[in-house]
Amino acid sequence: MSRLSVRLLLTAVAVSSLLLRIVSLTAPAFADSQARVVRLSEVQGDVQVDRNTGQGFEKAFLNLPVTQGVKLQTRKGGRAEVEFEDGSTLRVTPDTVIGFPQLSLRDSGAKVSEVHLQEGTAYVKFAGAKGDEFTLTFARQKLLLAHSAHLRVEMADTTATLAVFSGDVQVEGESGTVAVSKNHTASFDLTHSDRYTLAKDLEPDPFDAWDKQQDQYHQQYAGNSYSSYSPYAYGTSDLNYYGNFSNVPGYGTVWQPYFAGAGWDPFMNGAWAFSPGFGYGWVSGYPWGWTPYHYGSWVYLPSNGWAWQPGGSWAAWSAPRIVHPPTNFVLPQPPSSSGQGMTVVNRGPMPIQLAGLSNRLEISRNSAGLGIPRGRIKNLNQLSSAVQQQGFAMAKVHTVPLETNSWRSGNYAPASQMGAWHGGGVVSSASAGHSSSGHSSAH
Repeated sequence: MSRLSVRLLLTAVAVSSLLLRIVSLTAPAFADSQARVVRLSEVQGDVQVDRNTGQGFEKAFLNLPVTQGVKLQTRKGGRAEVEFEDGSTLRVTPDTVIGFPQLSLRDSGAKVSEVHLQEGTAYVKFAGAKGDEFTLTFARQKLLLAHSAHLRVEMADTTATLAVFSGDVQVEGESGTVAVSKNHTASFDLTHSDRYTLAKDLEPDPFDAWDKQQDQYHQQYAGNSYSSYSPYAYGTSDLNYYGNFSNVPGYGTVWQPYFAGAGWDPFMNGAWAFSPGFGYGWVSGYPWGWTPYHYGSWVYLPSNGWAWQPGGSWAAWSAPRIVHPPTNFVLPQPPSSSGQGMTVVNRGPMPIQLAGLSNRLEISRNSAGLGIPRGRIKNLNQLSSAVQQQGFAMAKVHTVPLETNSWRSGNYAPASQMGAWHGGGVVSSASAGHSSSGHSSAH
């Protein structure tokens, strides 16, 4: 071997060794930057989102994917919930601003979530999956959760208050590390180096009841068997409330929403939304419309209509797979023009709120759950049967007055040739001119 060949070989070995060192040093950082998508799972009233597209704050709507760098703000009367993969939840009350500076995945598979509370009040219910980390920062405090916990943080002008409903948490700040246990409250003075006081009780907040109601909904409908039809827990409680599973010969286990007739298809209500790094993706307008649009396939059954079939791989940002569509079905396509906005598709009916009766809804066939507040109408399966037979039925909304669903907010101009997006969450019977006499009634 010539001297030149030896020299080239040694040089190649040295470069390869250097590259391996660089890769080994940078691999964990690359792995930790893997993007995650969590779900905006509840929107009530005036909620806005900055999707990190350069467009600033826009009207937020149900099922919008939340990615790293996104911010949410609620105005007067606005409330929102964000659901994470393991079923953990973050809920915010009116006049709150939160950001998501980190939503990443470690090379070990552990999920790292960081939320910053800029102002207002946030409730956190952390499931505490093994290896996962959830960090909540507020003012100069940092709250790191590694085990299951349920808590509330409230930011005022000069104070921040942490109330722990369950679990034990630790807060790091200028005053050192503060341990706060179950049924205890820590108050931080933001004007004096974050000096704190501990109290052995919980001061009630007007939104505690709302947080509890949402938590009970998830506990009642989520169940522990979701792994048989979804790789993740988020969105599964809505599947169990708004529809049912059945076994169809030749197809296996499938799911169908209530109030979906032969004329319904999975893309009647939704929007094409742009996200940096992903492009346009389909966002369903239905309250159950998370898991079936990120996992599995929509299959058309000649005798049963459209059904969702679990299986395959999880898709963070795309339209779901379609199997055996009817001959007249046109697969929805994203906007052809480049842009960073949202294009609304609205072809399905909404429930009608009867004039003067805020707790009564008239539900039509093919509404597929649109506009029905989660957990607040009983026996949806029986009501759905009545709707399929008669075309519509009356339902009583329980517990609290009906909140305005933001899905058809008038803040978006309707897209030509793609349907309209009407104002308000439900249509008034006075404006619709629809008689309620002779309808079935469910309580």
